[in-house]
Amino acid sequence: MSESVEPSDRGELEPVRIPDPHLEGIEASVRRLMEQSAQQAQQLDHLASAPSPGGSPFAAFGMPGLGGPPPAAPPEPRPILELGGEEREDELDALSDWVDDFFLPVYGAEVTTAAPWCLQWQEHDDVVAWLHALWLAYQQHKDPEAGLSGLFVWHRDFLTHAVAAIRAPGGPLSACMTSPERPAHRILPGPPPSARTERAAAGAAEAAGPPEPDEPTS
Repeated sequence: MSESVEPSDRGELEPVRIPDPHLEGIEASVRRLMEQSAQQAQQLDHLASAPSPGGSPFAAFGMPGLGGPPPAAPPEPRPILELGGEEREDELDALSDWVDDFFLPVYGAEVTTAAPWCLQWQEHDDVVAWLHALWLAYQQHKDPEAGLSGLFVWHRDFLTHAVAAIRAPGGPLSACMTSPERPAHRILPGPPPSARTERAAAGAAEAAGPPEPDEPTS
């Protein structure tokens, strides 16, 4: 217990003097409080740190984990003529299904000299490019995010122009089927390379020199 405080002769209070055993107890209590405070600070730092990018319990439902990285964006579509090998064949199969099951039954007007068609349109690269672009635009504009006018925009800005280019009387299929009774297929040759490209190729051939003759065989 602390000593009593008695006023001095001048009326001032004397400081309280605590015995040494009491001081040791207070110092021990202060040390314990400081240790507890340090432990609590470490726990707060641990709780505030970002969680490790481990497996999410919501992954099976297609949901990202809490605080985890956002889901990867789907790959951007590429023009079909830039694809190759099996990837191009798979894309062409999907496009053919859309053309045969949806496009032609709905928008395939009668085959005439004014609106030719080709049963082997997959061999016309320009037609494939047009139809593939039209198909990608259809997928985009039928999405709910395109709004209620999405498909109207697709008809006005994409379908009309694509059909006019593909089935024009002087278009890429003009040498193919112009009557349902006379199926035909012919790829029209395109223009030759420009004169500048021809000169560059000729100059490269001259710089390379004449080809070495083949060794005679015994």
